[in-house]
Amino acid sequence: MADRPALPPGAATGVGSLPGTDIVEATRVVLGELPDLPHLPELPARGPGADMIGRSAALLAEFPVELYAGRWQTCDRPGRDLRQALDFLDRDLDTLTEQADGFAGVLKVQSAGPWTLAASVQRQTGGAILRDPGAVRDLTDSLTEGLREHLADLARRIPGATLILQLDEPSLPAVLAGAVPTESGLARYRPVEAPVASARLRSLVEAMAVPVVVHSCAPNVPVALLAETGAAGIAVDMALLNLDKAADLDPFGEALDGGMWLFAGSDAADPGAAARRLWQRLGLTPARLPEQVVVTPPCGLAGRTPAEARRVLDACREAGRRLREDPEG
Repeated sequence: MADRPALPPGAATGVGSLPGTDIVEATRVVLGELPDLPHLPELPARGPGADMIGRSAALLAEFPVELYAGRWQTCDRPGRDLRQALDFLDRDLDTLTEQADGFAGVLKVQSAGPWTLAASVQRQTGGAILRDPGAVRDLTDSLTEGLREHLADLARRIPGATLILQLDEPSLPAVLAGAVPTESGLARYRPVEAPVASARLRSLVEAMAVPVVVHSCAPNVPVALLAETGAAGIAVDMALLNLDKAADLDPFGEALDGGMWLFAGSDAADPGAAARRLWQRLGLTPARLPEQVVVTPPCGLAGRTPAEARRVLDACREAGRRLREDPEG
């Protein structure tokens, strides 16, 4: 498990996706608007293979997938769909390498996590990978190996960067609650026990040479479970938290008091306000707020216009600056 490095105080970053299809422009926007903690942009508007699942499938080691009836599923050998996903990824990495030449700072990259992939990718024989514990184990092992290679490649491309990996797990709460629908939509897969879910994530986190932040924009994020995995941070949509409910706050208090990062997503006029309020409700030391909190949009910005996306990122950067300059509010 990688050590948790110091983050730039009052940093802001994006969740991942941006609008449009021009990766050169998107990379310039990220490096310009989020200089303290830029990320590798994702542009799902380019089509299959640029979406979250397709992009992450391109990172799997010896675990080929293809599109069938509009859904990703396992297959016997790599085909056109996977080649397209790999082409998007290679193009994006080449662009980042060129645009971030000489960069020396913290850089974030993203991938879907094992439970979201297991809930989203179908087996050739029918049903999601989620229904087969052995297949989930194989998927997690493949993702772990693929991510290790991906991060090593990035370290060679941008040697001055301190890398952070964001695992996107929007399906994790549904996986734990037994709320993932079957292919027909008429039933639900049985819930995965929390210790099993934690163990799979922990095996991946511990194998990474860089810190891992687990992101979930769904309600009921299992904060205590994620803290058990050894993740360096959690990323959540602050609008989904009830800051007046002790049951919602207690897991955050323990995690943040232990030094975990909080990537606080918000679309408010002041995106940092909810994080500041949470910090105050928990009675944490104000000076630690800009050191542990990173301001982000609530989720990806692919559905916004390019101008709107820029405004959101600019608001996040300004909110981070205010947290840094006046952590007590």
